Amino acid sequence: MPFKTIEWKNNTVRLLDQTLLPNEVKYLPIADEKAMWEAIRMLRVRGAPAIGVAAAYGLYVGVARTKPKNLKAFKRTVEKVAAYLATSRPTAVNLFWALKRCVNVASLMCEDTTVSAAHAELLAEAKRIHAEDFQTCELIGAHGAPLLTGCNGVITHCNTGALATAGMGTALAVILKAAEKTCFTVFADETRPLLQGARLTAWELQQAGVETRLICDNMAGSVMKRGMVQAAIVGADRIAANGDAANKVGTMPLAIVCQFYKVPFYVAAPLSTFDLKLKSGDEIPIEERSAEEITTFGGRSVAPRGTQVFAPAFDVTPAKLIAGIVTEVGVLRPPYKRSIAAAFHRKGRS
Repeated sequence: MPFKTIEWKNNTVRLLDQTLLPNEVKYLPIADEKAMWEAIRMLRVRGAPAIGVAAAYGLYVGVARTKPKNLKAFKRTVEKVAAYLATSRPTAVNLFWALKRCVNVASLMCEDTTVSAAHAELLAEAKRIHAEDFQTCELIGAHGAPLLTGCNGVITHCNTGALATAGMGTALAVILKAAEKTCFTVFADETRPLLQGARLTAWELQQAGVETRLICDNMAGSVMKRGMVQAAIVGADRIAANGDAANKVGTMPLAIVCQFYKVPFYVAAPLSTFDLKLKSGDEIPIEERSAEEITTFGGRSVAPRGTQVFAPAFDVTPAKLIAGIVTEVGVLRPPYKRSIAAAFHRKGRS
């Protein structure tokens, strides 16, 4: 893609401000952990893998800003800044995964490690997380592309491309890889209430030269009834040990419609998005957003003043509705408890 969502440049981290897309392409320099917390919370950077990468860099710049005088103070600061960044959003498990990796690196530093060397190692870990996600996206795309062979139309929800990761994406990576060999139309749900499908996915696919048709979320059933799509593929922000997957709200209804019309519904996500501590999706914490995201549109009120709102940012698709989960180690199939466990075993041996 002709842009980078996150980049480390001139000793600072820069984020592509996704709240301004598609009308303006602007990069934000992030100088401290408070700026990164705000960027994550306000969706300037979004998508589970991208949030993880951003948090790792945010931890580094936050610790560097405080200038700890010795290793003990350095480790305390790492834990404090990580705990603060972890409060930015509750559902995307990659946030906590990346922060835990960085905290572990700090905790294992030898007593004779200098503060300068400690800073360098913390930054190196953030860069490793960044590079690993780039490679993971490539693998997800390669493993998932054959699933779309022979399709005339594919439907997706929210945004799962380069804007949501440090690479070419998760579900969108599958679509882009498949589009290299197969001509099909991508039907992109607009994804209310913040229009990630309209503002971001349609923009990314346009940049990549892939034929795209934007639809309202509630048009998916009509598209399937007309036989215009043969597969659905989405991303995930957290996947439980049984395969239940949390993703942007509206994903679960899409999966239900897919089941009715016998359209295979796939999820694409790195293993870092799996939370094996959770037995099922019932245990996944679901973020609730502000009422204004629903009661206003384009800066204008669209609901009566005082209207009560329920605004979950995510819903959970039951594993029984998912035909396959595309990961960097391959496509996982039901029964998911077994295939997920096997995937982590393969990952651990690689």
